[in-house]
Amino acid sequence: MTRQTEQQTDPRSGAGGAPTMPMEPSVLLKAEHISKAYRRRWRRTENQVLTDANLTVRAGEVVGLVGENGSGKSTLMKIVVGALDGDGGRVNIRGSFGYCPQEPLLYERLNPDEHFELFGEAYGLDRGTIKRNREDIYDVFSFADYHDMRVEELSGGTKAKLNLGLALLHDPDVLLLDEPYSGFDWDTYVRFWELTGERRDAGRAVLIISHFVADEDRFDRIVHLSDGKTVQ
Repeated sequence: MTRQTEQQTDPRSGAGGAPTMPMEPSVLLKAEHISKAYRRRWRRTENQVLTDANLTVRAGEVVGLVGENGSGKSTLMKIVVGALDGDGGRVNIRGSFGYCPQEPLLYERLNPDEHFELFGEAYGLDRGTIKRNREDIYDVFSFADYHDMRVEELSGGTKAKLNLGLALLHDPDVLLLDEPYSGFDWDTYVRFWELTGERRDAGRAVLIISHFVADEDRFDRIVHLSDGKTVQ
C-alpha cells in the first residue's frame, strides 16, 4: 500500500511511504481500499480483517468509527497512522496528527513531566511551547498533582489522561483516538467532549474509535465497520 503524510507525524507511529493523488482542500485524512489479513502460520490460514475499508475526514469534523469487538477498528487506525502495514490501499494525511492508542504506550519509570518533554522533543517543539501546552493539558484534565509521579504509580484513569495529553501536546491538525475515554470519570468525560468541540470549531479534525456510540449527536458522521468494509 502507499501512504503520504505532508507534515509532522506522531512519534508513536512508523509513518512513511510513497506519494498519492492530491486531496480536496478540506480533506485532512483519506484512507482508500485498505485491506489487511493476519497470517496464522501454524494453521496455514489467513484471518481477513479488512477487505475494503475507506475513511474520509475533513477539517472541522468529528467522525466516529464504530464496529463490534474484533471488527478491525484498531487495525485500521494503526494502518492509518503507520504503526502497522496494510496489505493494500492508500492513506493520505495532510498536516500533523496525534495518535492516542487504546492501550497507553507509556514508560513505566518516567513521570508525566518527563513524558511531555520526551514527546515534545520528538514533535520538534521548543521548551517554552512544551511547558505552556503541558500546563494547559494538566489544567483541562486535572492531573497536575501527579506531574512528578512515575507512570507505574498512576491510576488507570490518570494514565488514560496522559495518553491523550501526549497526542494533544503539539496541537495536531488531525487527532486519532482509539477508545480514548474508556478510563475516564464523568467530569473528565465532559471535559473531553468540550475540548473536542473546541477543536472542531478551530477547524481541526477528530476521528474517534468506539465499539458503541452513546452520544451520537456529538459526532458529525458515524462510519460503521463490518465484515472488513466501511459503511457511511
